[in-house]
Amino acid sequence: MRDPYEVLGVPRTASEAEVKKSFRKLAKKFHPDQNPNDPKAKEKFAEINSAYEIVGDKDKRARFDRGEIGADGKPRFQGFEGGGADPGFGTFRTGTGPGGRTFRWSTSTGPGGMGGGAFGNDDLLSEILGGFARSGGAGAGMGGRARKGEDVTATVAVTLEQIARRERVRVDLPTGRTVEISIPPGTRPGQTIRLRGQGQGDPLGGTAGDALVTVEFVPHPLFKAEGENLRLELPVGLEEAVLGAKVRVPTLDGPVMLTVPAGSNAGRTLRIRGKGLPKPGGGEGDLLVGLRIVLPEGGDPELKALM
Repeated sequence: MRDPYEVLGVPRTASEAEVKKSFRKLAKKFHPDQNPNDPKAKEKFAEINSAYEIVGDKDKRARFDRGEIGADGKPRFQGFEGGGADPGFGTFRTGTGPGGRTFRWSTSTGPGGMGGGAFGNDDLLSEILGGFARSGGAGAGMGGRARKGEDVTATVAVTLEQIARRERVRVDLPTGRTVEISIPPGTRPGQTIRLRGQGQGDPLGGTAGDALVTVEFVPHPLFKAEGENLRLELPVGLEEAVLGAKVRVPTLDGPVMLTVPAGSNAGRTLRIRGKGLPKPGGGEGDLLVGLRIVLPEGGDPELKALM
């Protein structure tokens, strides 16, 4: 996979705000819904999401910068503890308290090496393995606690239309799996959805970790989300504002007619009920239409004479 900084077009010194700004810009540009005739848009969009999963997460970004994980979010092999000074040896410790014991083993052949027992002492190996068995086998941790694989993080960019239509959206996880999820009503940008058991599997047979999916809204050219409501700035002529009129207003599911009361001032907000986003308890929010009075282009001699 490509360097995530390169994918997002930001330097390694970029701030969190700069990273998020670049992600939103690219997500909007390459979202499949915005590019129905471009077969490569979906692939590019997935690459952008994967890159933001690394650089957009403070912890994972730091781990990537240190070389602990790759561009795919998977850990890089760091070697055995204690093996840096002498690659022929490693260490293993049981427990974290004063009663814990540290064992050292050799990977070389000969007395004390792999040829003479992996830990140089078959009794010690049996003791360690026996301890695991008494703790509940491969599927349990030390002290009998259930083992669990690592959680993974992902980001999904959704459009306001997808939320309004309650569509399921596809998420590419660092594990290599692609899943479809529903966006719960009332979800805000930046909120996280937990997918149980969709994280990394446990190598010793425990349960898989979870996937934590952060939801980002693709910026819309007309509407701005305010909770369950949507806001729209609607230009109206001076005559329409003074005398009143019926005007055509766009919504997420098609245009509707709105009555502008006579004598409306600039900045007045009119409400169209049920044309917002889904509410947690059922139903939809409202569309808040802010009036913006515009004068005729090129001027109006009659209006000028009247003034």
